[in-house]
Amino acid sequence: MTLRLCYPLAAWIFILFISGVSEGGKLLVVPMIGSHWLSMKEVAHKLAEKGHEVVVLKPEVSWNTGDKHDHAYTVKTYPVSTKLEDLDNAFKVYLATHLKSMPFPKNVIALHNIFTYLFESFYAQCKELFSSTETLQYLNQSSFDAVLTDPFFMCGATVANYLSLPFVFFMRGLPCNLHFEAAQCPSPLSYVPRTFSFNSDHMTFFQRLENTLISLLERFYCNAIYQDAIKFSSEVLQRDVSLIDLLNSASVSIMRFDFVFEYPRPVMPNMVFVGDV
Repeated sequence: MTLRLCYPLAAWIFILFISGVSEGGKLLVVPMIGSHWLSMKEVAHKLAEKGHEVVVLKPEVSWNTGDKHDHAYTVKTYPVSTKLEDLDNAFKVYLATHLKSMPFPKNVIALHNIFTYLFESFYAQCKELFSSTETLQYLNQSSFDAVLTDPFFMCGATVANYLSLPFVFFMRGLPCNLHFEAAQCPSPLSYVPRTFSFNSDHMTFFQRLENTLISLLERFYCNAIYQDAIKFSSEVLQRDVSLIDLLNSASVSIMRFDFVFEYPRPVMPNMVFVGDV
């Protein structure tokens, strides 16, 4: 995306947060369930309070997206066959694997396998979204202006592309450096450690070799993890898509971490850092 397009879109998102400046827009929010929703919920609530029509789309069975208190946004649910126990069990196995201490590359293989299993367990809900005729009819007839989503499971990005709407990412990050690669950020291997290397930005020669090896494997690694999403998105959009295709047309990426606590690196103008955890 060119800078000429990025700045007006970033300004439009900023205006949404200023009450009384513009007419209310209609925003579709597609969150990732679990702890990711806890931060996005506050954004959705504030936007709705400022006069925008905000609709949160979520499965009937999910983590932490049930609201015990009143909220200003509208919730639209779609039916799923997944049980809450299935989600709990998948995450428990995922957590147990992360708590094990394993050497490289055994840790990479174990984490790849368990993340693939977790992804498939959760992504099944996205498939059921597109199986719901009533939900798709509602989305197509609602005339939304934009989509706000956490792209971790790629469902929101697929929905936005399906509806041909501009979309905004609200995220902590993505595996395999995807959030920087999709935005075309330079990522020098000598200074930016890859996720599974556990190195700092001051690396020895052999640590840099390890970093380079991991970066070469990342595309294969993430394509394998997200292969279900890539295949399904291609079917929904009726064209061949890649991970980058789903991600690189985002208008703005609201990064839910603080730049000063990360490794120094170049970022793009449409990447906005807002802190949080």
